[in-house]
This record gives sequence, structure tokens and C-alpha cells, in this order.
Amino acid sequence: MEKDKKKQAIKLCVLIFTIIIILVTAVTIMLKYEIEGDKNMPFNLSKMVIVSTAEGKEKKGNEKWNFDIIQNNDFYFYIDKNYKYHGSDTYIEKVRIENIQVIKEPKVGQIKAYMPNSVDGRLYSYDNEYIIEESLEYKGGAKSNSQTLEIGSQGGNILIRFSNTGLGKYTSNDEKEILHDGTLLKKIDLTSEDINFAVSFDFVLETKNGTYSANIQMDMPVGDIIENGTASIEKDNIEDIIFKRQ
Repeated sequence: MEKDKKKQAIKLCVLIFTIIIILVTAVTIMLKYEIEGDKNMPFNLSKMVIVSTAEGKEKKGNEKWNFDIIQNNDFYFYIDKNYKYHGSDTYIEKVRIENIQVIKEPKVGQIKAYMPNSVDGRLYSYDNEYIIEESLEYKGGAKSNSQTLEIGSQGGNILIRFSNTGLGKYTSNDEKEILHDGTLLKKIDLTSEDINFAVSFDFVLETKNGTYSANIQMDMPVGDIIENGTASIEKDNIEDIIFKRQ
């Protein structure tokens, strides 16, 4: 009788220990996933390039130079196929940029997100029809084409612009030449502190075999454009951008 009790106690201890090991392992896997995200995606965001500058939008007037000044931040996202992907053949169905939020407002101006222009000419237009209200969606196609909002189904690139509008107006009859870059901001007495802002958005990659999402936050402009005119960063180490399966 005593031996049976001991056997039962040993079995119970082994069962409890096994359950604890399983729970610890499960929690460890969950925590690792929360920190590192999905490491077996069929496609990867391989690089993100941001270019910050400014330009003048010309207006009608009697002056030689008459325009509104706009500060622009162009994002270029590059998506490559993951040839180490452990799964069946797949392709990109859609890529979306959604849930766009200005998490730090500039002291001067108003932030607007723009999709690329759909007609020949300038890459971006400030017409209201190109303002992104809710989300920007690129559909998988034969190759990437910003005008038709397509991305190559086996990898490619997409674009979006964040503009600080309503910064001020500049008029002059004196200057012989005007550079359309960040140095324009000096002409209306703006400082870096006046124009700095930050945005947050979700980057969603939808493939045949699953949908993956990551939140991205960026401070802009990315450099001292008031002194240098234009600044850019190329971010090819994206380990801090964590994708999770939806």
C-alpha cells in the first residue's frame, strides 16, 4: 500500500514537472516571437530609403518668385523574395500602408500623406485626389509600377510621401535663382524645431500563404535639410522592424 502511494506521488511529480516544462517552453516561444517576430516569411522588407527635402509650389502673382513652401519626405520600401523560406511557392498579393498617425505634430504646418502620381510627369502631385485618407494599397503584378500602384508579385518596391504643408509663402523679385530644397525654409525663418514631426503606420505584406504586419515609426525630416538642402538615410538593417503573422 505504501509502495503504491509512493509510485502515485512520483507519477504526480513527473506529471507536474512535465506540465511546468511545457508551459515554460510555450511562454519562452511566445516571448521570443513577440521580441523577434516571424523569421520565416516568404518575402522580406530588405531596405527602406527616406529622402527629405523641400520645394516651392508655384502660385500666380506679379512677383518673379511666388510659391508655397512644402517640406517632403519620400519613403522607398524594397521587398525581396526569401529563398530560405520553408514553405510552398508563394507570391505577393498586396502590400498596404495603413493606420497612418502623426504621433508628434510639427510646431508649424500640417502633415499629409500622398500616393504617387498616376500620370506622366512629376512623381507626386499635390492634388487632393492623391491624398491618402485611410490606406495605400499596392497590388501584386508583373512588375513594380508606382503609377498603377503595383508591386512585382515576386518582389519589388513601393513609394509613399509624407509632406508638411502650409509652412508659409515666399515672394521675391530680387533673387536671380532659387534652389528648390530645404534651404527654402531659411527664407521664411523656420528652424528644425519648427518642422520636426513623427509618424507611425502599419506595413502589411499579404502573400498567397499568409499576411504579415509590422508597425513602423519615424522622425522626420531625417537630417538638417535647412543647412544642407537635402538629406537621406538608407536603412538596410531592419531587425528593429518586427513582422508578425496576422
